[in-house]
Amino acid sequence: MVRGLADIGAEAVLLAGAGRAILLQIADPAVGRGVAEHSNFAERPLDRLAATMGYVYAVIYGTDEQLAAVRRAVNRAHAPVRRGPDAASPGYNAFDPDAQLWVAATLYETAVSVYERIYGTLDGGAADRVYREYARIGTALQLPEELWPADREAFAEYWDGRLAALAPEPHALRVAHELLHPSAGPLWLRAVMPLARLLTAGLLPETLREAYGLPWSARRRRRFERAFRVTAAVYPRLPRRVRHWPKEYYLARIDAAPIHAARIHA
Repeated sequence: MVRGLADIGAEAVLLAGAGRAILLQIADPAVGRGVAEHSNFAERPLDRLAATMGYVYAVIYGTDEQLAAVRRAVNRAHAPVRRGPDAASPGYNAFDPDAQLWVAATLYETAVSVYERIYGTLDGGAADRVYREYARIGTALQLPEELWPADREAFAEYWDGRLAALAPEPHALRVAHELLHPSAGPLWLRAVMPLARLLTAGLLPETLREAYGLPWSARRRRRFERAFRVTAAVYPRLPRRVRHWPKEYYLARIDAAPIHAARIHA
């Protein structure tokens, strides 16, 4: 029974949406420019995932000390991510509440989309509680509470409006290619990337899938749907300790050593 965000946030299967969330984020011009000019996907492809998941798990499950540690690390990393407007760009600032709202919105919408593919649609009460509690992902940083849409209906209106206006710029296309075709990292990462590319393409809205130039066809759609059918049949039967392993791993990383600002581009 889902009573709130804590009942779904630790599910490892949500990581299947990681590529989708990032490509949605960088399709926003300000976020995309900030990531392109201050990130290092090509050299350290796992670092953004580690930093983002450490932050998310600390917000949902962490102790006060763990949350304080990741907030300091994120704020240190965000401090230099800024640029004033010029002829080529309206500028960006990682502390901008609107940018933080968009990032939090992509994490929320992606997490719920993946969860419901595996476990079925959340009932209205649970969906409302998950939505309200997900605001903490943004408000733990610089997002004012009043900026988070008031309810799921208001969020849907915000989401549809943002999607309609998205158009990835060249720097976002470059970052997306580096993310989906890593030239560095362990062998296991490169081995799973064909599946990651398939899931990312299938989970993206059609307009963005086309904008990023991700290959798609009837055959790929069948493979995508088959992957989720198999996952939905197998994953919920796994032991809880297996399904929640990433949460335990990333929270332990926070306790074991500082999260270096250079690793964080959330």
